[in-house]
Amino acid sequence: MPDSDSPQLPRPEIYREPTDSASFGVVEKPLSRFETCYNSAAVRKTVIIILLAIAWEVGARLINNSLLFPTFSSTIITFIKGIVSGELLIKIWVSLKVLLTGYALGVALAAVLTAFGVATRVGADFLETLTAMFNPLPAIALLPIALIWFGLGDGSLIFVLVHSVVWAVSLNTQSGFLSVSNTLRMVGRNYGLRGLPYIVKILIPAAFPSILTGLKVGWAFAWRTLIASELVFGVSSGSGGLGWYIYESKNLLEISKVFAGLLAIIIIGLIVENLIFRTIERHSVRKWGMQA
Repeated sequence: MPDSDSPQLPRPEIYREPTDSASFGVVEKPLSRFETCYNSAAVRKTVIIILLAIAWEVGARLINNSLLFPTFSSTIITFIKGIVSGELLIKIWVSLKVLLTGYALGVALAAVLTAFGVATRVGADFLETLTAMFNPLPAIALLPIALIWFGLGDGSLIFVLVHSVVWAVSLNTQSGFLSVSNTLRMVGRNYGLRGLPYIVKILIPAAFPSILTGLKVGWAFAWRTLIASELVFGVSSGSGGLGWYIYESKNLLEISKVFAGLLAIIIIGLIVENLIFRTIERHSVRKWGMQA
């Protein structure tokens, strides 16, 4: 064992020759055009829509019965004519006006019920009981009662729309609140947050993915309920939006108009999902790292 008092010899110097970077191989490889397109969700979805349109066109031509299943091209022509003439635009506006009113009221009522449910135990029991009672009840089943209470008009439509939205949003929001970790809850309590500030600053950001899911589900339920209700309102009062447009076209055997009305519903759904809700996701839950 060497003596600790003996002088330490210096370590020998090590000399390394610099290596040419070309010998490392490919460090960063640019993506090909196919890989760039494939990595774009918009491009992938566009390709899927184009393939579905081609399948629609080919299938309709094989069936060769415009009264049974019109081609995609004839549906597009009818859709464009309806937009240019303004007939389809008016029907879309009538439906959207009622839909947005009922949806906004449903979301507002769901927010009040959920806040009450989070604030007190009685409120939680009240919300759970109402959700268990009314969530399984189809909104369209309340249409006869709505006709008796509110008569023929937008009031009955808005009533069934509120019913279709409020329980889906309340259920998902409550589920999101219950899944908030105790750590976040204690942080809010330590900062002295109580009541509404506690809900706004702690619970809502943590539960926002579930809340957003509830908003999506509520929107889908509202659309289906509105179209089904407008079919009945069209028969009853001779007026309505897209639902009445579809029903009236079916009675006149203008099946291409029926499919044009259905196409309008699909297009609006795609716009709302990919522009509105996707933008909210990108600036909230994805930005916060809560969603991949």
